[in-house]
Amino acid sequence: MFNMNHGPELNKRDIEFLYEVGCLRFIPRAWRQFLLPNTANLAEHTLRVMWTAATIAKYEKADTGKVIKMALVHDASESRTGDAHYVSRVYTKRDEEAAIRDTLQGTALSGEFFNLWEEYEKRESIEAKIVKDADNLDVDFELQEQAARGVKLRDNWNRKEFIYHQLYTETAKKIFEMIYTSNPDDWHTKAKNQ
Repeated sequence: MFNMNHGPELNKRDIEFLYEVGCLRFIPRAWRQFLLPNTANLAEHTLRVMWTAATIAKYEKADTGKVIKMALVHDASESRTGDAHYVSRVYTKRDEEAAIRDTLQGTALSGEFFNLWEEYEKRESIEAKIVKDADNLDVDFELQEQAARGVKLRDNWNRKEFIYHQLYTETAKKIFEMIYTSNPDDWHTKAKNQ
């Protein structure tokens, strides 16, 4: 039998929070207006950021658990603010700090995950830098996937010109280079059990 006295008391806010994060799958990434409508939603983006960050963390010898938690919360405020792409950010103001504070308020996760979100926003720790690298690289993975399906935005949008130099880790820079020489279909077309 589960003893509820071993940790914080489960409350209504925890359940409301879990419903709210479930809504991340319904929030489209804003930059889909530049690509096909089947671009990743916010939940899909977060999942690949988590795996990419975990991979980078292993190579950079960082705290993988902390990186995964930070990647999990890095865009959670967008359940309330929505996403904004690089053009719309010039014209919109979003209070992501208030949004993440309100999203987490009263939950068992509030202190730890708000602190991780703040650390991510400051970009001072290696873990925060890794998560930001993963966040940026997810766009490049998606551009390469879209190019394989005929959408050639990457041909007109040289991300190496401005994003590559914003990457913090050497591992992320190597991944960036490998993305643009890779075929996103190799994982299944070259699978052992075809």
